[in-house]
Amino acid sequence: MKKIIALLGLALSITSCSNAQDTEFKKEALENVMTTTENKSITFQEIIDQYKGQTVVVDVWASWCPDCIKGMPKVKELQEQFPEATYLFISMDKNYEAWIKGIAKYEVKGEHYLTSDGMKGVFGKSIKLDWIPRYMVIDKTGKIALFKVIEADDNKLIETLKSLQ
Repeated sequence: MKKIIALLGLALSITSCSNAQDTEFKKEALENVMTTTENKSITFQEIIDQYKGQTVVVDVWASWCPDCIKGMPKVKELQEQFPEATYLFISMDKNYEAWIKGIAKYEVKGEHYLTSDGMKGVFGKSIKLDWIPRYMVIDKTGKIALFKVIEADDNKLIETLKSLQ
């Protein structure tokens, strides 16, 4: 019986550790070079540094992604509910032209950057990207306040933004 209890305790501690939320971006993510809408290169670190002192909602998306497009009305509602936050859209589009067309077509309002190597690339792996859309929240100090939700109306996302106001 003691062995069973010990094994259950060990399993629980392993599970809770694996579900622990990341609070900082990995070096690989910060060094990842992205593209601006002006077609200039910028590292993710430089992007994050621009918004220090602000609450930032990161929306990882792509113009080819049906779930991302379906979720855009929820993002717009979130922007209305929390207008003081900065909305940072990181695109997983395969090329610059498709990305720019997607921003215009879906009227995506916010700050926009394009990853250099898609979902399975350096940035995607460093944030454990397994689905898009993917939402994250960065607090005013640059720390990750919410690492992962996949719905813009997820209660965890809304509660995190309320707590950071």
